[in-house]
Amino acid sequence: QVQLVESGGGLVQPGGSLRLSCAASGFIFSIYVMGWYRQAPGKQRELVATITYGGMTYTTNSVKGRFTISRDNAKNTVYLQMDSLKPEDTAVYYCNAARPSKDNYWGQGTQVTVSS
Repeated sequence: QVQLVESGGGLVQPGGSLRLSCAASGFIFSIYVMGWYRQAPGKQRELVATITYGGMTYTTNSVKGRFTISRDNAKNTVYLQMDSLKPEDTAVYYCNAARPSKDNYWGQGTQVTVSS
């Protein structure tokens, strides 16, 4: 049974930091591209960042230089370090595991709220 369990969300002030974690189980972690998406109220879900098993990363322009994706293949875990957070980063953040054109899986999401 595939499971993606996110943690680390919460309320933070503008300029602050959070680190999201996603613990994966039930599939071969090494052959999946891992990613983080987010969905703000009234908006479509959008890609934030992805990382391959070998460590190649992609980060969307709106968070580049502030967010960093990483993975620990020994722990089947992917992380999203979020620094210099802005109110517009407020959203539910979802972990994703994907094999392009084959399958993909989603976590349940974790709320991130950036507010003073």
